[in-house]
Amino acid sequence: MGILWTIIIGFLAGVVAKFIMPGSNEPAGFILTTILGIVGAFVATFLGQALGWYGPNQGAGFIGAVVGAIVVLAIYGFVASRGRTTTL
Repeated sequence: MGILWTIIIGFLAGVVAKFIMPGSNEPAGFILTTILGIVGAFVATFLGQALGWYGPNQGAGFIGAVVGAIVVLAIYGFVASRGRTTTL
C-alpha cells in the first residue's frame, strides 16, 4: 500500500511542481510530467529514509514529494537543454 500511496502523491506532486516551475525545457506532456513527479516522490522517499526523516515503511509527505518532483524536473530541464544544441 505504501508504493501505491507514493504513486498517488507523486502524481499530485508532479502536477503542482509543473505549475511551480514552468519552462520551455520542461516536459510538455501531462503524462511525462506525472511520471517525473512520481519519480520525484520516490527520490524524496528514498532520501528521507536514508537521512532518517522517515521510518522504514513511511513515504514522503506531499511537500517532500513536491520538492523531489521540482528537483527531478530541474535535472530533466538541464539534461534536455544540453541535448538540444543548435549549430549554425
